[in-house]
Amino acid sequence: MSKVEIFSRLHRGRTPDDPLVLPGPWDAASARALAEAGFPALATPSAAVAASLGYEDGATPAGEMFAAVARIVRAVDVPVSADVEGGYGLAPKELVERLLEAGAVGCNLEDSDGGVLKDPQEHAERLAEVRYAAGDQLFVNARVDTFLRGVHDPEQTIRRAALYVAAGADCVYPIGAPTTVLPLLRSGIQGPMNVFAPLDGAGPSPAGLGELGATRVTFGPGLQRRATAALREIAAGLRT
Repeated sequence: MSKVEIFSRLHRGRTPDDPLVLPGPWDAASARALAEAGFPALATPSAAVAASLGYEDGATPAGEMFAAVARIVRAVDVPVSADVEGGYGLAPKELVERLLEAGAVGCNLEDSDGGVLKDPQEHAERLAEVRYAAGDQLFVNARVDTFLRGVHDPEQTIRRAALYVAAGADCVYPIGAPTTVLPLLRSGIQGPMNVFAPLDGAGPSPAGLGELGATRVTFGPGLQRRATAALREIAAGLRT
């Protein structure tokens, strides 16, 4: 069985209290640590990779992002999905080729650019082109940025999600959605749903998010930021 088949199967048949938990590595060392902890798959967060390379979120050159993903993939045996932001302006065929060259089994694609939501029909057409180019070689996670961009009507999120699923997305990610609306989103979205979980303990646990409707749970750059904070604390102690 290929890694993409393994990754796809991890999203199926999950019970509500057992969502797929996908921690986000930012380099080869963090990927190895997470794989050794027993996680069956990983998902890179673009903001964390950007920070590890010395860039602000959204400012990483495409070549450096794909190279970082390739290093992470080489470091572990488990499947790795890659956050490639909006696709770096690459044509769908080239985007797919570069993801596959890096060894990724899936990708996140955002539906906003420069803080502005994209036209949902146009984005759905792009997702369809990515799906056509990828065939069954990539698991596509379509991020829906409505809540992130100040559009708090769940129905708009559901409408965008429906377009993206119809275009071939395997999973939908309504980033920033309040936990209170997750059951409504779950009832209106077909297929797997990705939910963000903060690491500050303020929200439900991954299992709790699963009971609210999450198929899979990711943490964005939270692990990298927590690790950096720990390093700062250690470094401060070295000066005393």
